Amino acid sequence: MAARIFLARHGQTEWSRSGRHTGRTDIPLLDEGRRGAELLGERLHRAPWDGLPGVEVRTSPLVRAKETCELAGFGDRAEPWDALVEFDYGAYEGLTPAEIKSARPDWLIWRDGVPEGETLAEVAARADEVVGWARSADREVLVFAHGHILRALGARWLGLDISFAARIRLEPTSLSVLGWAYGEPAIERWNDTGHLG
Repeated sequence: MAARIFLARHGQTEWSRSGRHTGRTDIPLLDEGRRGAELLGERLHRAPWDGLPGVEVRTSPLVRAKETCELAGFGDRAEPWDALVEFDYGAYEGLTPAEIKSARPDWLIWRDGVPEGETLAEVAARADEVVGWARSADREVLVFAHGHILRALGARWLGLDISFAARIRLEPTSLSVLGWAYGEPAIERWNDTGHLG
């Protein structure tokens, strides 16, 4: 079995609902986010995945990801990992894209980065670390993390520049699967929120 990685974005928070950049600020889930995490867990415990027996689970140590992992039924198998924390947005922490664009109309995070925060190269290096771990053995892995680091993971799994992440959005509590097609890295499923009804 070739290595495959399941990506679970954390459930809805007050800041994700309002579009505020939530990097290292430790925001809890809303009731809606907790329910979404339970529904994601129910889905992963049904066919065709049947609880992903033997899967290796890692989670961002931030509460919104850890709680999503626990409510989805994988907390007892999960190991926290700093490589999965969200992009450090620096001076843009807590701001919406509209607020940032009022000062920088042409700004795009995947091209321009953020002041006083993590560089795109640093985010790509963390994503590469996760990709290397996922491919290190013939087993499936499941990670619970955040929108931008998971989008970076998607780009780097495919061997593309991190800027490709601009083209692959992720909704809260979405499920994505990165695998293989004809021996090449591929997206098997992306931004799937079918379990949310």
